Amino acid sequence: MTTTQEPQAPRKGYDPDAHTVADEIARALHDAGIREIFGQSCPTALMLAAERLGIRQIGYRTENAGAAMADAYARASGQITCIGAQNGPAATLLVPGMAEAYKASVPMLALVQDVHRRQVDKNAFQEFDHRALFSSCSVWYHRLTEETRAYEFARKSIIAATSGRPGPAVLMLPMDILTKKVEKTQARQDSFPLGRFPMLRTGPAPANIDAALNLLLKAERPLIVAGGGTHSSDAHAALAQIRDRLAVPVATTNMGKGAVDETHPLAVGVIGSTMGTRSPARHMRAYISQADVVFFAGNRTNENGTAAWKLFPEEATFIHADIDPYETQRNYTSLPLVGDMRTTLEAMLERLDAQQADAAALERRADRIAVELAPLRRKAADDLAPYLAPGASELRPERLVREIERHAPEDSIFVADASYSTLWLTQFLTCRTPGRRYLSPRGLAGLGWGYPMALGAKLAQPNRTVVALVGDGGFAHCWAELECAMRHGIDVKLVVLNNAVLGFQRNAELGYFREMTDVCQMLRIDHTRVAAAVDCPAWTVRGDNELEEVLSRAFAEPGSCLIDAMVDPAAFPPVTAFEPQLDH
Repeated sequence: MTTTQEPQAPRKGYDPDAHTVADEIARALHDAGIREIFGQSCPTALMLAAERLGIRQIGYRTENAGAAMADAYARASGQITCIGAQNGPAATLLVPGMAEAYKASVPMLALVQDVHRRQVDKNAFQEFDHRALFSSCSVWYHRLTEETRAYEFARKSIIAATSGRPGPAVLMLPMDILTKKVEKTQARQDSFPLGRFPMLRTGPAPANIDAALNLLLKAERPLIVAGGGTHSSDAHAALAQIRDRLAVPVATTNMGKGAVDETHPLAVGVIGSTMGTRSPARHMRAYISQADVVFFAGNRTNENGTAAWKLFPEEATFIHADIDPYETQRNYTSLPLVGDMRTTLEAMLERLDAQQADAAALERRADRIAVELAPLRRKAADDLAPYLAPGASELRPERLVREIERHAPEDSIFVADASYSTLWLTQFLTCRTPGRRYLSPRGLAGLGWGYPMALGAKLAQPNRTVVALVGDGGFAHCWAELECAMRHGIDVKLVVLNNAVLGFQRNAELGYFREMTDVCQMLRIDHTRVAAAVDCPAWTVRGDNELEEVLSRAFAEPGSCLIDAMVDPAAFPPVTAFEPQLDH
């Protein structure tokens, strides 16, 4: 028997028409340009207040996936994002996504419900030491205790998250404070774009700019290595001008993928620990190994991006531009250019105009380097060709990715999970139009964040096609978010690399121990049946005979869909350390 439940009257003491702390915080979010908040109805008073201002709640199924959505939304939009959660266990699930955002310098505001102010340290339900919990993955933390300062601290949290080196900020909201009546505060008139990042653009000392230019102008074999900071600063156009006017070839890290046009004569490609057989940048070592000036642009000089700090010659001179002064000296003794990346590059261009550099000499250098790089690029293409050929007995990921690129609209955003999914994307998609179009969780590189990140990117860029490339191991972390996508109408083209293997783990174990643990093998799952549970269109691809038809249909039809691609279990990306395992 079905019964209709009458709506309950507001609880005693709660006035739905009053202006409350929740309304003040919602106003601060709205004033900062926030129009979506990722949540699961907590803190409830805040979510209701936000809805009244037109801020849409995106109901994730798990907090860790919600944090990944918020992360990618910020990356794809240049706008801080907001996620809400309950105290205790829900808050602990925010940590993985916040840790990724912290390492990748992505701003995010976590609004976490907390216990009643009078119940602190009494073992209230799900009470926890949240300051300790978030201390390793946030740039700012505050517990709101004064209702009259709600707007102030919400605004401060946004400023903290978007200024300097961006990252997650946490504002704890005791349950009792949100419904307190307060006077409406006057909105601030800011001279900077509140909610956007970088909030303020600062630049290096002019003397350091001149010194960097002098090094680059005199170099015989200069090299720029662009990282994720190029995207965060929207420095793509300035970087292209530096490349062209200074005649410096440009490589990128995995997170820097998309910083430059990879078909340009001075493009080196994605470099680091993935320069083995089939890598488009494999033979670029011949140039990199003799580079005399290396310019790190918004680059963490991490293990993967430097091939365990062995890729660049020790005798090279290093320049490092970054918003964080510590990063400029972390791994290489460098000439520091501390400031916003775009501002730094634009200042270099201005000083270049003033110096009246020898244009003819730079043009000769550009021609010389382009002539040197061209055969290296062709040789890599020849090495890769057999893996792209149709008709293989089992579907190769290299071929699958290239076919996805051929069918997807030119301005598509591609999102990959961590581990091998990232490497298939960064190695075998070719960037022709620079921009933040290639997203992956490589700040901390946790598995399972690829698909929810794609949902966040689509919400940020609703008019762009978004493609998610995930492995079956990573997708198992977040199947539930298919329901989120269908419920909210978030159109993402999801491709699952189905090989029933934990690929990176398997190859790492074989490489180091010459045997592998049995959990590297998994059951072969029919993901189309998972999709069917939420009425998501889905198809299985087993080889070339199905690939063309399914991809054509997936990109022609609107709405979410899933492609379950049965790929070769033995295939792995061109990870240099795994080269001895390559047998086909």
